[in-house]
Amino acid sequence: MPMGKKYFIKTFGCQSNKSDSERIAGDYGARGYAEAADWREADEIVINTCAVRKAAEDRARGFLHNVVTYFKTVNKPKPKIIFTGCMTHYGENKLLDMLPAIDQVLPVNEVGFNTTAIRKDKNHAWVPISSGCNSFCTYCIVPYSRGRERSRSFDEIMVEVQDLANKGYSELTLLGMNVNSWGLEKVGIGFRKLMMENKDFKREDLPENQSQYLPAVGTPPFVQLLKAISAFEQIKTIRFMTSNPWDFHDELVAEIGKNKKIDRYVHLPIQSGSNGVLYRMNRGYTRESYVELVKKLRQADSQIVIGTDIVVGFAGETEEEFQETVELAKQMDWHIGFVAMYSPRPGTAAYKIYPDNIPYAEKKRRFEILDKIINKDNLSIRPKVV
Repeated sequence: MPMGKKYFIKTFGCQSNKSDSERIAGDYGARGYAEAADWREADEIVINTCAVRKAAEDRARGFLHNVVTYFKTVNKPKPKIIFTGCMTHYGENKLLDMLPAIDQVLPVNEVGFNTTAIRKDKNHAWVPISSGCNSFCTYCIVPYSRGRERSRSFDEIMVEVQDLANKGYSELTLLGMNVNSWGLEKVGIGFRKLMMENKDFKREDLPENQSQYLPAVGTPPFVQLLKAISAFEQIKTIRFMTSNPWDFHDELVAEIGKNKKIDRYVHLPIQSGSNGVLYRMNRGYTRESYVELVKKLRQADSQIVIGTDIVVGFAGETEEEFQETVELAKQMDWHIGFVAMYSPRPGTAAYKIYPDNIPYAEKKRRFEILDKIINKDNLSIRPKVV
């Protein structure tokens, strides 16, 4: 065991990255490392990256630059630097060429469950139930950074939940790129290979997200999982994210309505209020079907509140299409909206088939309009969002 060795993990991005970092910490702890209070004291630094937008990548690069500059300034050998997270979609060789200060690349899909996660919160725990993604939204890098969707087994999840209950945890958040599809049989084609081999593919060549799974027979697996976790007396609150509207089954709506252990906050990304934009994004649903789903949720329980994600300035988004999103925002009474300006990601379908033709200033204008409508004009008390 490494005597006196210390590690430091810098995490960027979403809840899945935070959960991955807890498991990386568990691996270090199992090998006898102690956590450094500051990265300047670490023997190894793990940078857990996000690649959803260029700004997220820039933050990781900036942190790496600060680390390298500091150790040069104090004339000390830099610690071992390990890159993981969604920026690994570039591939090891390209990353090492782009950022030569990196010593090792750890593919995000190799962050496993062989050791117990080290959690600092003693009441709430992240519980990944799947990894990767079988949806191919045209703007999203996740299917290429995290790979094809893989569901953890029911038994493995139950063992972790039992352990958490035994330790006194009362709140869980189930994590997945699309938690609704946990346990469904995957039958999708290898679209990533198709896209990489065919430089001239069109939007019409993209598979529908629904085509990536066999339909559920009887009660959807994710609903069964929620029921099983709810049976633990110690577990008082269950959250989950993120859901895709196209497979938010009626059985799931009904379970949320009657099972009060499931949090009343439901995160349901819309991304755009324009059917034209949703089609170009390959989101798999329409504005109308999204509105109908929210109506069902609110009918199931009037206490349910909805949060959402929206991308403004997506390739080709006209002013008319943006105004469709504005009008929807005024109608929906979202309690919180995470609004982002479109950032083209190399390797995605949108990067290849759609020019990024909306100027930054216009994206910013649209961002500010929607952020004001959803998050600033809405003075209601915000729900707890973990």
